[in-house]
Amino acid sequence: MVQDAQSTPTACLALADGTLFYGRGFGATGDTVAELCFNTAMTGYQEIMTDPSYAGQIVTFTFPHVGNTGVNPEDDETADPVAAGMVVKWDPTEPSNWRSVDTLNNWLAARGRIAIGGVDTRRLTRAIRQQGAPHAALAHDPDGNFDTEALIAKARAFSGLEGLDLAKEVTCAQSYRWDEMRWAWPEGYSRQDDPKHKVVAVDFGAKRNILRCLASAGCDVTVLPATATAEEVLAHSPDGVFLSNGPGDPAATGTYAVPMIRDVLKADIPVFGICLGHQMLALALGAKTIKMNHGHHGANHPVKDHDTGKVEITSMNHGFAVDSQTLPDGVVESHVSLFDGSNCGIRIADKPVFSVQHHPEASPGPQDSFYLFEKFADYMAARA
Repeated sequence: MVQDAQSTPTACLALADGTLFYGRGFGATGDTVAELCFNTAMTGYQEIMTDPSYAGQIVTFTFPHVGNTGVNPEDDETADPVAAGMVVKWDPTEPSNWRSVDTLNNWLAARGRIAIGGVDTRRLTRAIRQQGAPHAALAHDPDGNFDTEALIAKARAFSGLEGLDLAKEVTCAQSYRWDEMRWAWPEGYSRQDDPKHKVVAVDFGAKRNILRCLASAGCDVTVLPATATAEEVLAHSPDGVFLSNGPGDPAATGTYAVPMIRDVLKADIPVFGICLGHQMLALALGAKTIKMNHGHHGANHPVKDHDTGKVEITSMNHGFAVDSQTLPDGVVESHVSLFDGSNCGIRIADKPVFSVQHHPEASPGPQDSFYLFEKFADYMAARA
C-alpha cells in the first residue's frame, strides 16, 4: 500500500492485485472502473482525455505538469471526455495560458470525470510496464471514506477490453458533414470552401483533428456511424473512404466492420485507415490482431517508414496491434515501431489502400506524418 502521509487522502486508486495508491482527488466525485494505462506525452492532456480511443481506460500521465495550461473548448477531440479518469503526480496549478477559459478541475467535474493527484506515477508506470495494463478502480471522496476491499473487488470484476466492442458507444448517432480545417495562426479554425475530393469517413471514434486534416487536404467529408454498411458508404459515391481511430478490441468491432470494409475494397477506390481503422483494415485483408502488454500511448514514438527509410516521431494510442506475422501475400508492412518492432502500417502492393497505427493528425510538436493525408488526396486525384 502506498499512502501520502502529508495530507488526508481524498482519492484512492485500487489495482486488481490489491495494491492501493492514495492521493488528492479532483474533478468529479464517486468511483469508476477501467483498464489503467500510461501516457508519456508532455502536452495535450485535454486532447487525450477527449480522445474516443481512450474509452474504458484510466490514464496515468508520466509528465507531472498536468492542468497548468487550463482548458478551452477548441481543443476537445470530441464533445465530452471519454477516458474514464486520470492519474497525475502533482495537483493541477492555476492555469497560465492565453487560450485557457477554465481550470482542469472544473472541466473534469462538470463532465463527470474523476482524477487523483499526488500519486507516485513513476512507480505506477513501472508496474504497468512490468505486469501489463491492470484493471483498476478509482474513487474520489472529499471526506476520505473508502471501502478499499470493495474497490479491489470492482477492479477484479472488470471484464477488460479484450472482446469488447466500444466503437458503438463512441460513434456518431447519425451522419454529418465536416468542413473545418486545421487550426492556424492567427485566424484559428477556417472552413474548406473549395474541396477537390469527396470522402466518406467511417466513425469508430473519430478525433476531430483527423477530420480537420482531411478537410485541409482538400476533402469534402461526410461522416457515417460505425455500423454503416458498404451500401450506405458507397451510396455517397466517394472518391475515397477513411476508416477512423477508436477504442476497444478490433476483432469485436470487426464482426460488423470487416464485411463492410471488404465490400468497399471491391469498389477499387482509395482507402486510408488510422489506429483502429488500421487494425480492422488488416483484419479485412486476412491478418490478425493481438492484445499488447501495456500498449503504446504517447507523443514521442519513433516509427520507421520502410518505403523511404525515414524515421518519424509520432503520437500513439493503442492497446492492440496488428500481428505482422499474419499479413497475407500482397499486403506490405510499411511502418514499424522502433521501440518494440510492432507493426505500425500496411499497404496493398498494387492498390491505393493503406493504413497506419500511429496518429498523423496529432500535433504535440512533431508534425512528421501529416504527409499521409496528402498521400490519400494524391491517390484520389490520380483516379479522378
